[in-house]
Amino acid sequence: MNDGMYSSNTDEWSTPQGFYDQWDAIYSFTLDAAATPDNAKAPRYYTKDDDGLTQPWEGTVWCNPPYGRGIDKWIQKGYVAARNGATVVMLIPARTDTRWWHDYVAKAYQIFLIKGRLKFGGHKDSAPFPSAVVVFRTGEHRPGFHHYQQEAVK
Repeated sequence: MNDGMYSSNTDEWSTPQGFYDQWDAIYSFTLDAAATPDNAKAPRYYTKDDDGLTQPWEGTVWCNPPYGRGIDKWIQKGYVAARNGATVVMLIPARTDTRWWHDYVAKAYQIFLIKGRLKFGGHKDSAPFPSAVVVFRTGEHRPGFHHYQQEAVK
């Protein structure tokens, strides 16, 4: 297990493949905006060296951003990209007490609260925080929260 998983030693939480596959079946992602070469999920992806915050987000974007300081910039980027025509689906910590949640997430097209806690990057233990999937896209905001039941991944 990564000793940094439950501390601030890392802000990278690799998306569980089965979880991603369920969302990709709905959206057919064309870009992973925050990846490493080892965990990229979409055909096109931006790494830390590419600096996804400075790159264009177009098409159908998956983003599991770094969860440390600066996550607000990633959330804002997703919000703005959607206003410019992209569909952006983000896996984020469910931190409803933060300014970025109220400034951007609360205005999302849809918000899915994940039942239970995810096991990131193949780790045997679940994350110490709840997660949400946020969909930013053009169209009328669908008020309220939607609950997402994870399918059992074999």
